[in-house]
Amino acid sequence: MLVSLNWLKQYVDIDGLTAEELAEKITRSGIEVDAVIDRSQGMTNVVVGYVVSKEKHPDADKLNVCQVEVGEGDVRQIICGAPNVAAGQKVIVALPGARLPGGIKIKKAKMRGQESNGMICSLQELGVEGRVVPKAYADGIYVLPEDAVPGSDALELVGLRDIVLELGLTPNRSDALSMLGVAYEVAAILSREVKLPEVKYETTYEKAEDYLKLRVEAKENPLYAAKVVKNVKIEQSPLWLQHYLMAAGVRPHNNVVDITNYILMEYGQPLHAFDYDALKTKEIVVRLANEGEKIVTLDDQERTLKAHNLVITNGVEPVAIAGVMGGANSEVTENTTTVVIESAYFDGFSVRRTSKEIGLRSDASARFEKGVDPNRVILAAERAAQLLAELAGGEVLEGTVLVDELDKTPTRVVVSPDFINARLGMKISLEDMLSILKRLQFDVEAANGLLIIDAPTRRQDIKIEEDIVEEIARLYGYDEIPMTLPEGNDQVGGLTSYQAKRRVARNFLEGAGLYQAVTYSLTSEELSQKYALKAEETTKLLMPMSEERSTLRQSLIPHLLESASYNVARNAESVALYEIGSVFLGKTDEGLPYEEEHVAVVVTGKWVDNAWQGEKVNADFFIVKGILEGLFEKLGLADRISYVKSTVDGLHPGQTADIFLDGEKVGIIGGLHPVERKNLDLKDTFVAELNLKAILTATVEDLVYTAVPRFPAMTRDIALELDRSTPAGEIIEIIRKAGTKLLKDVKVFDVYEGEKMAPGKKSVAFSLTYFDPERTLTDDEVVNAHEKVLKALVEAGAEVR
Repeated sequence: MLVSLNWLKQYVDIDGLTAEELAEKITRSGIEVDAVIDRSQGMTNVVVGYVVSKEKHPDADKLNVCQVEVGEGDVRQIICGAPNVAAGQKVIVALPGARLPGGIKIKKAKMRGQESNGMICSLQELGVEGRVVPKAYADGIYVLPEDAVPGSDALELVGLRDIVLELGLTPNRSDALSMLGVAYEVAAILSREVKLPEVKYETTYEKAEDYLKLRVEAKENPLYAAKVVKNVKIEQSPLWLQHYLMAAGVRPHNNVVDITNYILMEYGQPLHAFDYDALKTKEIVVRLANEGEKIVTLDDQERTLKAHNLVITNGVEPVAIAGVMGGANSEVTENTTTVVIESAYFDGFSVRRTSKEIGLRSDASARFEKGVDPNRVILAAERAAQLLAELAGGEVLEGTVLVDELDKTPTRVVVSPDFINARLGMKISLEDMLSILKRLQFDVEAANGLLIIDAPTRRQDIKIEEDIVEEIARLYGYDEIPMTLPEGNDQVGGLTSYQAKRRVARNFLEGAGLYQAVTYSLTSEELSQKYALKAEETTKLLMPMSEERSTLRQSLIPHLLESASYNVARNAESVALYEIGSVFLGKTDEGLPYEEEHVAVVVTGKWVDNAWQGEKVNADFFIVKGILEGLFEKLGLADRISYVKSTVDGLHPGQTADIFLDGEKVGIIGGLHPVERKNLDLKDTFVAELNLKAILTATVEDLVYTAVPRFPAMTRDIALELDRSTPAGEIIEIIRKAGTKLLKDVKVFDVYEGEKMAPGKKSVAFSLTYFDPERTLTDDEVVNAHEKVLKALVEAGAEVR
């Protein structure tokens, strides 16, 4: 919201304050002032000039040699290239020595051999945004009224001796989207009175209801008012009106349209002006649109409407989209003589939905969406009629064509002073509270220890007790609220067991040499279930940004592979990444996806590359498996994990395994299939994904420190002849089950499948570690434990070599 201080002075006395001081007070009261804009800052020596004559430049087709009087008979030659410059005009002249926005300094100069003693200016050259300059002057100089005095201050005349405050409003403060709303706010801050415009005009003997019939068929519109003004003269608005609008960021058009925009900014109530004769039927019907019905709006765009869109019609066809924009078929033109002024209260939700569906947002829709003051609807129409009579020579017909079923009862809030003070942690007296609320123009009464408050309808953000607390706090002064420590039982914060374990997992993976990645939770439908540990019903967005971001993922691997490919394509030869994030599976009873936390790893390129030692190790399956085994060891789960060969679409069939925890599948590990590697332009790449939630919740015990052993361990080796198809993991499981509590670890240290083995056989060697943390083991104890293991292996069909 742009607030001209010259305009604001009409409603509230702000004398005695600089613009910066006023901005500081407004900001401290809760509405942030984003900028203080001095519209004439840096500009000097800019005066009104009178173009005595204009002739074509002898050596330039697009330049004119003008003789311009700049006061008291001082006539100067100025070269001007504007297409609309003409003799007899009053114009804006920057004299030599003048400074303009952008650091421009005007000097005497020669242009194609002709002397130029100044510059005839457009509004844009004075710092006015082109989008708000009247269209007649958008591509040329600005022409001043005939009564402008040559030599006088042009900046004062065009309203640039003004300061504008740019307010950063939050959506709840729709009341401050008007000059009167800001005036109420400033008056409350400064403890001053608000001077409201006096609405007074004469009417003709003719009645408006004889000219116009009104019928409201839609429940979405409980209040609609129309005024009829005839014999209007369409012309430019007075200079003061144009420049108030431009200061507010609105482009002037003509006096009728400018009046509706002026009242929009003054009251915060959107109005629309219809050409009465263009309505044709002399009737207004407010109804819902027919499905597929079309209307060409004032921006010359054809809009297709839906059945729930509210429209204003002439009984036959739409002439406006309610609360958004009028139709081109009834717009005010230079031939208009009779005007119908519409002022209505439209439902904010209905306007917001219509505005979004047709892709059209306007100043009117922005205000209806946030809520307008129902008690200003008819008053705004009366104010428009007054200005049409004063500025357009119109004759206002008696009465208002009206349908009014709107409840305008103010919101009542009852709150105790103790409640307010308890929330603020301070002691504000009842008298101060009453004073603040009265400054805000709230109807308030103190009775039986309570404040009974009727909030004005312009303040639609006031609904509950806490809203009153906020109003009192911000007007009393936020900086007056004392600093206190919170009271209550102290409780030391800390991580939950799950959070602590997740942090251990993250620290381990980073310590192992992996970099953390964060990828999108949204992916394409094609990739949503690829590499998923368990594929379930997917969740799709109703309005996705793109097909590549349309579905919630069920695996972390696809995006990690994309990240690896992206980095490799940018000369990162080796990439090692991990991600901890959520996947989204199936649907809960509420219809939402079930969220499960996973961890995934991708490694490609070289794992070790020490040029000075001549050591290079390419990434392989066992690098990733070793990282996972180290993680399981860190989490105390190593003895409960097993690997089983499997196949996963997209992974190499000979280098893929499922990972089980206590017999339940919790992850996968494998090498990327050559076809997938080629598609992503990667070398040998290996991935893994684990259900982190299942792993971290597998035990209720927190991770604890294990002391360094004081007693020696004893090892025994076993070499077994097995079928080639027998996984080593099955044998390790047999050994662990057969081993006594003294058996602490089992590892494979050799596999042989050479010519000395029988066809279909292989030799696998295991190292078994026996250990007791409380004492040194004897040979007999280790022998007894080891024999139990050998017996179990023989019974399982293994041949001890």
